[in-house]
This record gives sequence, structure tokens and C-alpha cells, in this order.
Amino acid sequence: MPALFFGHGSPMNAIERNRYTEVWRSVAAGLPKPRAILAVSAHWYVRGSRVTAQSLPPTIHDFGNFPPRLHHFEYPAPGDPSLADRVRDLLAPTPVALDESWGLDHGTWSVLTHAYSQADVPVVQLALDGTLSPAEHLALARRLAPLRDEGVLIVGSGNVVHNLDAMRRAEGVPPYDWATRFEERIASAALAGDEETLCDLDGADAVASAPSVEHYLPMLYAFAQRRSATTVLARGIEAASLSMLSLRFD
Repeated sequence: MPALFFGHGSPMNAIERNRYTEVWRSVAAGLPKPRAILAVSAHWYVRGSRVTAQSLPPTIHDFGNFPPRLHHFEYPAPGDPSLADRVRDLLAPTPVALDESWGLDHGTWSVLTHAYSQADVPVVQLALDGTLSPAEHLALARRLAPLRDEGVLIVGSGNVVHNLDAMRRAEGVPPYDWATRFEERIASAALAGDEETLCDLDGADAVASAPSVEHYLPMLYAFAQRRSATTVLARGIEAASLSMLSLRFD
């Protein structure tokens, strides 16, 4: 299996159809059906490493002030406790807790409801450890590489540019120059396999684009699986400061 990174954007993408959701649908349709999915979402950012271990993970509505339809949305994919155990073993000696308090948050299900609309592929979520640096996340993610050969699709979901305070929601607003530059920098580095650049979040453009890193880090988990090539699946900056860059790593 390849590994994928999706710029998930607004939770509303779960119930809308647009050029980004069509990409999510088409890329999944072009792949063999995974045995399971290991999702790394920006919205499970905690202290320490954890992995969901339920047979039936709940759909988590981790947002507010959206339409009732979205708050009642369900993505009833099964879990896979055996995959959770496998992830824990692969990440050793890093301790990984088997977690039954979380579930599938909107970073995961807003994308997967398009990519795998039948919710018939088991899904396990891996938390982002907020104590690690980008380089440490990349090193940890590399230990997951055997899953590619075991029919597991690794999916990162976040946004490489994610500055909600700077968002401008008016129709047709142009992106900030710093957002455009940073998205281009990351896309170019991903295509080149340049991990040093991908792990460098210093500088004004990076600080403005990723004022907190949780939306950026899931991309590193997909990039860590890269063996040969990178493909840009979609790109574009919405609301001036939200990158929808999506990538495939073969």
C-alpha cells in the first residue's frame, strides 16, 4: 500500500462535495482495498503515544457551531484491536497505551467518509505525542513501515498551513504570501524527499503557517513511509490560511 496525507480542511467537507473530496474519492478508488487503515489525525494531540483499541470505535464530534447534521454524523467503521497490538509492537521500545476512551475524530472520518464511504474497512487511530519534535515524530513513524506490506493503509490527516486566527472567510480572498510560500516549500520538499526541510519549522513563514504543529505533523507520518516517489494529489489554500495540500507516498 502507499501512504496518504490529506489536507482535511473544514469539518463541513464531510457532508459536502468539492474538488478536494473528489480527489479523496478517486485516490481510494484507484487502490486495492486495504485490510485496515491506520489514521494519524491532527485532532488527537496528547502527551505520550496511544492507539485506539476498541472493536467499535465511536464517532467523535470534536468541534462546535456547525449544522446539526454534522454533529449527528456517524462513521461506523469497525476497529481492529489486533492492528493496535501490532502498532504497539512496532513502536517499541516507545510505550504505546491501548486506548479505549477515544475513537475516530473528524480529522479521520471527514476524509474517510469520502474515500471509504461504506465504512467497511477497519480503522485504528494513532495519537500524536505532543512532547516530540518533528524529527522525533518522523523517526517514530518510520517504525510503522512494515504495515505497508501487510495491507494497511497509513493515512495522515491535517493541514500543512493551518492558522485559524488569520482566516478570512470572504468569497474569493487570496491566500497570504507566507501561506503560499510555505505550502510550496513543503510540497517541493516532499517531492524531493527532503526530510531536513520537512522537519524545519523555524522561520517566519513556518511560524505563521503552523503556529501550533498538530495539523502539520500527520504529514510526516505519511512521508515516513516513502520508498520511491511522491505525488501531489491536490493543493490550494482556502480562507487565505488553510492549505488543502494532499500527497501520496509510494
